Amino acid sequence: MDPSRPDSPDPAYWVTPRHLAGDDDALAERVAEALTGLGWRMWPTSRSTLLYVSPDELRGAEWIRASYPFELGGLPVAWQLSARSHAGSVMTEWNAYFTPGVPHEALTDLLIALDVREAPDTGFADAECVLAALSAHGWVRDIDRPRTTASDPAFATSFSLETVPPLIHDADPREDLLGWQAWAEPVFGAPYLWCASFSASVPHDLVAAFASSLASPVPVWRRTIPAEAEGRLNVVRSR
Repeated sequence: MDPSRPDSPDPAYWVTPRHLAGDDDALAERVAEALTGLGWRMWPTSRSTLLYVSPDELRGAEWIRASYPFELGGLPVAWQLSARSHAGSVMTEWNAYFTPGVPHEALTDLLIALDVREAPDTGFADAECVLAALSAHGWVRDIDRPRTTASDPAFATSFSLETVPPLIHDADPREDLLGWQAWAEPVFGAPYLWCASFSASVPHDLVAAFASSLASPVPVWRRTIPAEAEGRLNVVRSR
């Protein structure tokens, strides 16, 4: 039973795999709770978004779904994360974007990793750390692109180092830069369950934190099972 709502009459489940579990229709609330717990300040913007900023003002997270700026894979972007080199900088060094449906546990773990970094705008690990994090949980590398692409064993969710899509902002203005892209497609050819896009300058170890949490075999608690993933989720415990 959910310890926060022990008397809830609604059915609830412990499910795996996490990467197909959806966001339980609570992506805004769960991530906001995590940011508040980290001590980030929040205020609404003139664009009807909610902006959270870390105490050192180097890290930002913005709930932007209300402003509907653009889509990834046909889904509206919900959260945008960013980092600056110093508090007075107008330009963000990198940005990462997440649609609804992203498991909130993975996004929360990414934010915790971002919060504890001394320098959020730079990193020294290479792309291999992302693939290693996925491989540690049984994900398989693409036979044709083993250094850039991996998928879960059922090939329903993928991570790939690809050319960054349009509207993904980064401090590096060059074209054709590579950044990590991730998506869940439970049924081939059907709509995506969720998408995530990391600009070229996002440190690989931060992407690895998101990837490791996403691929974790630890069950997650859900009241709402995404219809797109029906038949692919294992119910570990139900009420």
